[in-house]
Amino acid sequence: MKILPALVALLVFTLPTCASAQTRPGTGPSKTPTPSRPPQPPQLGTPVRGTIFLSGRVVLDDGSELTEPVAIQTICRGQKRTVTRSDFHGGFSFELGSQNPMANVAGISDAETDNSWSDSMTSSRRGQRDYRDCELQAVLPGFSSELIQLSSKISEFESSDIGRVTLHRLAHVDGLTISVTSALAPSGARKAFDKGREQEKKSQWDKARESFEKAVQLYPQYAVAWYELGRVQQQEKNMTGARQSFDQARAADPKYVSPYNALAKLGASEKRWADVVEITDKLLRLNPVDFPEAWLLNSVGNYSGQNFEAAENSARQGIKVDESHRTPKLEYVLGMLLLRKQDYAGASQHMQQYLSLTTQPAELDEARKQLAEIERHSSSAGLPSSSPQK
Repeated sequence: MKILPALVALLVFTLPTCASAQTRPGTGPSKTPTPSRPPQPPQLGTPVRGTIFLSGRVVLDDGSELTEPVAIQTICRGQKRTVTRSDFHGGFSFELGSQNPMANVAGISDAETDNSWSDSMTSSRRGQRDYRDCELQAVLPGFSSELIQLSSKISEFESSDIGRVTLHRLAHVDGLTISVTSALAPSGARKAFDKGREQEKKSQWDKARESFEKAVQLYPQYAVAWYELGRVQQQEKNMTGARQSFDQARAADPKYVSPYNALAKLGASEKRWADVVEITDKLLRLNPVDFPEAWLLNSVGNYSGQNFEAAENSARQGIKVDESHRTPKLEYVLGMLLLRKQDYAGASQHMQQYLSLTTQPAELDEARKQLAEIERHSSSAGLPSSSPQK
């Protein structure tokens, strides 16, 4: 059974984007994540149909500075939906009731959204909106969010400032996607950094690189600037330079996890599996709860080194922390590992779970092949079929 090639083949469907995209523990982009363009509040006297304009600000409970966008989610009847991202200072605004609020926001994956709010708003257009069961939260790796009850903050057909949404640091997580070094950056370095980010948004890669290079020259401990420089170098296909910049970011702030994540994805895209295991081991010690994709890469890396027990443990831990099923390939990997152990019932269970989660045609075809292989081996061993009854 050629299990490792099958694992790597499946990862290939994701890694071209992984190499250039960094996201949120966590748990990542070819473009810098840009906050959504704030919609204009409805003008007085203009009929409003099913939309409410909301704004607010995300803050950290210890008063430290945010250094990257934060995802904003609504939770309606237990269903989560990412509706926008904040700017780099925590400010956000969006319209409730938009059919596809994240359509133009980079860095948001399908796994982070569902149709709960659209369903809610569809019902509202039939005559009544009900926000009693809806909450709002901010999402940032390494933090838990205050929950805002929307019913207490908004009224029908009004624009509302919901105020602050406070993030609290998790006690058992050491690694964060914000860096403590940013607060110490001198004004000149900060100005160059802010300029570079604006240039990134416009895909002005040459100018952005120059701005980030200036920022780190003025302040060599500027971890976030090193990280952004690495992302720009990836866009310019300078992978050697990107790797060096990510390493500089880690050296400047060893608890800043974004460069670890970037290096892991870069290593996986180049099939440098020993490097992937080393870097994901460090990342997951810093933050074991927000990066299910790191558990996936760690599992495949360990498999490639024939450390099968570690590979299985990583896949299982990844599934455990991936409550939102953002990384369904963990199910595929665990199924393949159990196939190797001749645990055909377990392998079939996880492969079927993967088939229920993935939507990509190529991935579905590959998983169906592997499920058929599992059933063939199970039948040869004289075991009953574990396929679901039709």
